[in-house]
Amino acid sequence: MSTLISLCTYNEARNISELIPQLLELIPDATVLVIDDNSPDGTGLAADEFARSNSRVRVLHRPARLGLGTATTAAFDYAVREGFTWLVNLDADFSHNPKYIPQLLQAMNQCDVAIASRYVPGGGVVGWTVRRRLMSFLINWWTRLMLGLKNHDNSGSFRCYSVALLARVDWSKAQATGYAIQEEILFRCLVEGARMQEIPFWFEDRRYGSTKINLRECLRAVWVIFRLGLLRFKKAAQGMNP
Repeated sequence: MSTLISLCTYNEARNISELIPQLLELIPDATVLVIDDNSPDGTGLAADEFARSNSRVRVLHRPARLGLGTATTAAFDYAVREGFTWLVNLDADFSHNPKYIPQLLQAMNQCDVAIASRYVPGGGVVGWTVRRRLMSFLINWWTRLMLGLKNHDNSGSFRCYSVALLARVDWSKAQATGYAIQEEILFRCLVEGARMQEIPFWFEDRRYGSTKINLRECLRAVWVIFRLGLLRFKKAAQGMNP
């Protein structure tokens, strides 16, 4: 069984210089794929340096900042095309400690999607403001209400997927281009009958750089989830899958 670890990056050069070696050492048989949106800080060039010296590192360069949603689905397409068994996705800024990856992979024996969850017993967050905690709580509540997902943590990106499951979804139909892709992925996997399991982990503040999450992005996520919810209710009334 082969594992692809995807890192969607924009201005994360300093972080990936430390993260990629850790990933290669932690999961010796894994391949690391960096999807970079033409970062002005040289993230793509740094990733290329790793790729030149290690065949287990691959880089997908995109011409501009096209959004987390399309970067994530590009990783899915790559995993399917190259025939990987599992795809692990995590943020490139050390907010997702790589030490949890073996637990996610182990959970794949019982599920199709393993979610590193901040909101189950044993998990949590470090250093968040009250505002950020409230935003996260509300988006997860909204997702459960509109999309029928039962997970406690639907908005995080630290997950492991069965590539066979990802191959059954037409990701060109994804509506989210930004952070709402996390909720949409789980929704579309749920439609395919995916079994999901949450693994507790502690979310830490990013090591270098600044967060790209803001109120505007959260409002966009609310709108995308609303539209997906309408699609869900419409198709349910017609007796069809979304």
